[in-house]
Amino acid sequence: MSCYYAVTSALVSPFPSPSSTSLLSLNSGDDVEVKPNFNQNGYKWRLLLAYDGTRYAGWQYQESPPTVQCAVEKALIKATKLQRKDLQLVGASRTDAGVHAWGQVAHFITPFNYNNLDRIHAALNGLLPKDIRVREISPASSEFHARFSAKSKIYHYKIYSDTIMDPFQRHFAYHNMYKLNSDAMREAAKYFIGKHDFSAFENASHNDRVPDPVKHIFRFDVKEMGALLQLEVEGSGFLYRQVRNMVALLLQIGKEAIPPDIVPHILSSRDRKELAKYSFYLPPHGLCLVSINYNESHLLPPPGCPAKSFGMHHTIRKCKTIFY
Repeated sequence: MSCYYAVTSALVSPFPSPSSTSLLSLNSGDDVEVKPNFNQNGYKWRLLLAYDGTRYAGWQYQESPPTVQCAVEKALIKATKLQRKDLQLVGASRTDAGVHAWGQVAHFITPFNYNNLDRIHAALNGLLPKDIRVREISPASSEFHARFSAKSKIYHYKIYSDTIMDPFQRHFAYHNMYKLNSDAMREAAKYFIGKHDFSAFENASHNDRVPDPVKHIFRFDVKEMGALLQLEVEGSGFLYRQVRNMVALLLQIGKEAIPPDIVPHILSSRDRKELAKYSFYLPPHGLCLVSINYNESHLLPPPGCPAKSFGMHHTIRKCKTIFY
């Protein structure tokens, strides 16, 4: 499949017919070639997104509350002149309300084929609110799927342990005023590693999907950075609120309220009510989706495509300062 690109609302003119090839002359003087689409599924693009989830009701599209997907779709609709059903935007992870992301991945489809990605990249960031950024945009093969091609996901949960909360961390870390035993937390985290049934760590979901409760946790690290404790977990996938529920239990273990070997007992129970006896609700703002790993073969661009866009860098070509 050939490479493909969208165009900003300021640059869009009516789409060429599927049987024709035409040129659009842009204000910059650059010609953008629009080729017919021979793939019935359209041309696929991959987005790497970062966002502050504080004011959003999660990633997933909803009719009324603001969600990240709604904001991204709104920008894409203006940039491409396509409708939501045509774009078919899919996110890799349905982050919950208040959860942040540095490495969310999504894909969408267009019928265009353009010569450069930098302009659509700049256009999307110009249309998006400032708490959502497109970090990269690249062509993707027809085999790539943001959700189903993923091999693993990495989440971080930050805990700020001090009597007084750092005001610059208040939106991105949970405030804990108790002294924590980080060694006990590390010991307990090891019990999560491997393939387990995590039914005891899943909250009831609002969608109709019946997820597989068996997940593979590849690593679970507890890192100390001064007053900040960062819990890093990588897994094949996660159930609804699984990461926050695991961290909440580790927090109780860090307070020495319960021993580390309580973890295998709760895992084997496969009962969310069993976890509730020892743990408590942990807010979402300390959680961040850091990165998603994919099969390398699914990341290969279609033949003949230019490089992905990391954003345009501006340089000063001539000094305009008046010297005396």
